[in-house]
Amino acid sequence: MIVDDFGQALNEIHPWFALRVRSKHEQVASLHLRSRGFEEFSPSYKTERQWSDRKRITDQSLFPGYVFCRLNAQDRLPALTVPGVVGIVGFGDGPMIIPDEEVARVRAMLNSGLVVMPWPFLKVGEMVLIERGPLAGVEGILQEVKGKCRIVVSINLLQRSVSSEIDRAWVRPVKPPTKSEVLARSGLHRLREQHVLNSAMAIK
Repeated sequence: MIVDDFGQALNEIHPWFALRVRSKHEQVASLHLRSRGFEEFSPSYKTERQWSDRKRITDQSLFPGYVFCRLNAQDRLPALTVPGVVGIVGFGDGPMIIPDEEVARVRAMLNSGLVVMPWPFLKVGEMVLIERGPLAGVEGILQEVKGKCRIVVSINLLQRSVSSEIDRAWVRPVKPPTKSEVLARSGLHRLREQHVLNSAMAIK
C-alpha cells in the first residue's frame, strides 16, 4: 500500500466524518487538512452584512463550527492535530460516519448556482425528488414558505439543514420505503456503527 507523509493511504476512499473546530476556524482547518492530504469539505454561502458605513458581501460557513473530512477512523490523529480542530463528532466510544449521500446533496446545492442558506433542522416532511433544473437528482424535504417552495437537505448527525428556493414543477414525491428497505437500511446503519466502534476500540 502506498501512503503519503502523514500515513494516509493513497487512492483509498474513507467515509465522511464531522470535525469540530474552533469558532471562525473552518477555513483554516480546511487548508491544513488539505495540505496533509485529506479530502475536506467546508461549505460556505454569501450573505450581506451591514457595516457602520456600508453593506458588504461576506462568506459565512453553512455549518459553523464543523468541517467535513474523509478519514480512517483507526488513524485519525493526523486530522485531530490540525490547527483549529478540537474533536470529532460521535456518540459513546467512537466517531459517527456521515452518509455520503448527505454530503453529496449539500455539494449539489452549492454547485447548482442557486442561492443556498442555512435552515432550521427538518427531520419530517414530504420527501421529494427534483427531476429538473440545476438540482436534478437531489432528494430532500419540500417546504412552502410565504407561497414559495424550498428544498431542504440535512446532515442528520449534526441536526443542521440547508435550503434553496426551487420551482414546484421540478419535483415529484418520493415513495415511502418498504418495510424490507427500512430494515435493510437499519441493519446497514448498525453495521456501520459497530465498525466505527470497533475501530475506535482498536486504537485505544
